[in-house]
Amino acid sequence: MFHKKIFSTKLISPNVKLQLYNTLIRPTVTDASETWVLKENMTNKLMIFERKIMRKIFGRTRTDDGCWRIKTNQEINDILKGQNRIGFIEKQRLNWLGRVERMAEDNIVQKIKRWKPMAKRPIGRPKTRWEDDVLEDIRSINTSNWKKVAQNRDSWKKVVEQARTFYRL
Repeated sequence: MFHKKIFSTKLISPNVKLQLYNTLIRPTVTDASETWVLKENMTNKLMIFERKIMRKIFGRTRTDDGCWRIKTNQEINDILKGQNRIGFIEKQRLNWLGRVERMAEDNIVQKIKRWKPMAKRPIGRPKTRWEDDVLEDIRSINTSNWKKVAQNRDSWKKVVEQARTFYRL
């Protein structure tokens, strides 16, 4: 409830509210997001949450006839210049992928990444795995031979920066 009062007040400028959102709320919402598998319903819920906060931050718009209305999704996207939490999460996942690839082979994270369960998978369409989701991100930015690139931290930072511009973060 506290955040609703802060983001609704006219005493704080929208820029300060946006800084509060970026430093307090976004890290809380996206905590450990580098390990998430982003499904469509999760993506939609995150986008809805973000748009609700942005509507509180930037307030309503006065129309030509003097009536007030809430900002449309397109207006919010224009204000944010296409920056959204989904792109932020995808960038975080690419950072984490690079770190995992550089870890030693006997590291517990590497062991978990390579682990194959003994049980059979259930009948039907298999669930999307984290690795499949991240590889789709890599394919979308056209990075070939990513495992070799990930071994060099500086070159991997360039790939993540390329993804950052691709996702307009």
